[in-house]
Amino acid sequence: MIRQPSLLLLTAGAAGLAALANGLSAAAAPASSAESATRLGAAIGTDLASRDLKSAQRGRQLDLREQAARSAEQRLQVAAAALAKAQPASAGATPSGASGTGAVPADPQAERWDELARIYQAMKPKAAAGVFEQLSMDVQVAVAQRMRERATAAILAAMTPKGAAVLTMAMAKLPPASGG
Repeated sequence: MIRQPSLLLLTAGAAGLAALANGLSAAAAPASSAESATRLGAAIGTDLASRDLKSAQRGRQLDLREQAARSAEQRLQVAAAALAKAQPASAGATPSGASGTGAVPADPQAERWDELARIYQAMKPKAAAGVFEQLSMDVQVAVAQRMRERATAAILAAMTPKGAAVLTMAMAKLPPASGG
């Protein structure tokens, strides 16, 4: 005589099979989410790499701009130094060969100063102030006196307090204050 399994035994067996099936499906789920995380990680990695590349390109562009600004500053300093050296020589020279016609400019040196003033006015005040403070005081005064008041004020505001004070005193033709 064969005994039939009890209902309790069948229920326990079904519960065991269900638990086993749930365990297998749970074990399979991390594998598929791991693949998703890998795809997500790859997408993030690709995005970061493209951002790094763009950042490096921007950095190179900024470096090139900085180099161009430095070379322009150097050219301005050389030109200003040449003008400063030429000013005393032209101040003592007499125009012996000049004719009295109005076609010849009265002072070519003044035109150079005016050109430098226009260059500094066109620059951003912070950049102009950095270069300006490196120039000799005679050059600073000559250029600042030919600039518009607003441009001169912006450059003075961007200069160091000591540099701005010394330039202001020189423009007012007063001796620089001691100390500070």
